[in-house]
Amino acid sequence: MAAKRETAHLADDRGADAAALARDHLVQPWPTAGHIGAEARGELASGDGVYVVDAEGRRLIDGPAGMWCVNVGHRRRELADVLHAQAMELSYNSPWYTTNRVSAVLAERLAVYAPGDLGHVFYTTGGSSAVETALRFMQFMNNVTGRPDKKLIVAREGGYHGSTYLSASLNGRPRDLDWMDGARDQVRRLSCPNPFRRPAGVAEADFCDYLVAEFRDLIEKEGAERIGAFIAEPIMASGGVIVPPAGYLPRMRELCAHNDILFIADEVVTAFGRLGEVFASGATFGMEPDMITFAKGVTSGYFPLGGVMISSQLLERLRGSNHPDAMFAHGLTYSSHPIGCAVALKNLDILEGGLLQHVRDISGYFQSQLKTLEELPLVGEVRGQGLMACVECVADRASNNPLTLDLEVGKRIDGHCQELGLLVRPLINMCVMSPPLTINRTQIDDMVSILRRSIRLTMDELVREGLWKG
Repeated sequence: MAAKRETAHLADDRGADAAALARDHLVQPWPTAGHIGAEARGELASGDGVYVVDAEGRRLIDGPAGMWCVNVGHRRRELADVLHAQAMELSYNSPWYTTNRVSAVLAERLAVYAPGDLGHVFYTTGGSSAVETALRFMQFMNNVTGRPDKKLIVAREGGYHGSTYLSASLNGRPRDLDWMDGARDQVRRLSCPNPFRRPAGVAEADFCDYLVAEFRDLIEKEGAERIGAFIAEPIMASGGVIVPPAGYLPRMRELCAHNDILFIADEVVTAFGRLGEVFASGATFGMEPDMITFAKGVTSGYFPLGGVMISSQLLERLRGSNHPDAMFAHGLTYSSHPIGCAVALKNLDILEGGLLQHVRDISGYFQSQLKTLEELPLVGEVRGQGLMACVECVADRASNNPLTLDLEVGKRIDGHCQELGLLVRPLINMCVMSPPLTINRTQIDDMVSILRRSIRLTMDELVREGLWKG
């Protein structure tokens, strides 16, 4: 064992190659069985603003902002200073029997921004634990209020809600659950609200009517007394930046309210500036959920933090129940972490200091410039809102079929983009962008130019390999 420790120490002293260390010791997220525990992914060495620098010294635009999260950009001195100062003042406190001031101050500020009466927050460590918390709260509430059978969760095809057991059970993306267990008996699924994939000849308004009717029919079939919650991302992020039809979310909210079904808005991606608001549910989509889950942009990725905004009415219902001693036996060691909450407060200062308005001002340019990529025959649609967008590639525009002969087309495009100075997030036949909110017009132009060149290079490859007719 001593020799093993000495070897590791020497490897570190010698600046051992990170890829080799990763292959030998690191299990990466979302690996395939054939590479698990023996995989090296591209190393990033540093970041500054909207850029990252890889191990070879190439400077790239951080198109996905990490994982939808580096909202205020890399290397923000204000956040680094606050992180350090809070660690030196109070690095941790147990949330089981103590409170720190910064978590309470942050809770009050979040309550001001949240729509309706969402005046309380339960802090978690990230998005998955935030969704898990919201679902467990629903179960607890229905147990305490004498409705133990009201537990079914309604989710949607194409959605993504996390990686914990219960949150992952909601995921509706292809391949997410192929080899993984889950609480599938507790979940019912509705159609993906993707206007691009609606039946040919169907108007978007009629498609919206269909989606709402589908939910109404499901409630009638299962019984409102058995459905506890409906969960929805206002814009499906990892599903391909799916923007639902106009009016869809308020109408689904109305159905929930009429049938006493909790509406959980999963704003892990859309909150904290991505759409120009701190929370998008009310300001952007005109609805007031019962709960909002958040994470990612709340600290711009500088510290792990998430949470659930909870309606005051729900808490009053619990306090007025016949079981005042019933315990919500749920909590996390790092709930209300003082460092995370301190960073989130400073992050809010930055958003309020002009960055939210910048997103509102520049989003139109971002979307319109990316939309020009639809001139390329491989591109079926460019869609998005705010500073999140998706380029979806298709085999042919007549049918809008995906590229079934090459499911790695997104990775091909991403590979060319990296050579040219841009990171994108490849999703099968799609490329997703959600850059730091600080991006400017020149950087948007660079991003679009690189994407255009990379898509053209990919088209040439596919034709040359006989995978696409062009």
